[in-house]
Amino acid sequence: MSTTTKICGLTTPATLDAALGGGASHVGFVFFPASPRHLTFDAAAGLAGRVPDHVQRVGVFVDPDDQLLEAAVRAGMLDAIQLHRTAPARVAAIRAKFDREVWAAVAIKLRGDVEKARDYAGAATLILYDAKTPDEASLPGGMGLRFDWSLLDGVRHPLRWALSGGLDAGNVGEAIRRTGAPLVDVSSGVESAPGVKDMDKIAGFLKAVATNQ
Repeated sequence: MSTTTKICGLTTPATLDAALGGGASHVGFVFFPASPRHLTFDAAAGLAGRVPDHVQRVGVFVDPDDQLLEAAVRAGMLDAIQLHRTAPARVAAIRAKFDREVWAAVAIKLRGDVEKARDYAGAATLILYDAKTPDEASLPGGMGLRFDWSLLDGVRHPLRWALSGGLDAGNVGEAIRRTGAPLVDVSSGVESAPGVKDMDKIAGFLKAVATNQ
């Protein structure tokens, strides 16, 4: 089975077009003011209109309320909702209310963290295994951190899943071979500075995924 790719934290038409032109299956729009990748609703609407129907638009949130979700889903024409730091019961409620794919991010540092994915069975539609950021960090992801991929060895995944955390063009091939990830998710690994996507890095990442199928 081939690995698909999400380019996350896109903020400009040029970098969005680079992701689309390179064959990304998913594009991510961040709705979290503390992030350097945060989008206004107007900006999200402008980007969303450029995305063809065969590519999924994913909104990224940190334990959001319904008001934020309603506005973002509408502006970003979202196909999927990605949730960080959100309890399983809340994930299930969002899935029921918004009738979208709901991705639950599970922050990984130790093997016990991987087991927490089971809590989202029946609540989410996909598990995103991401690197755990430091406790004092304001951001739940997008910091270029990776976790030990061997922690996924032998894991019986409770849901469809994706791999995130510290991926870039130089290591994504190894990540795919090591884990068999069906979907890889990159943000800071295709940036020249926090929140500043690099079109050449986006192209290089997508090419690296394509050559490691």
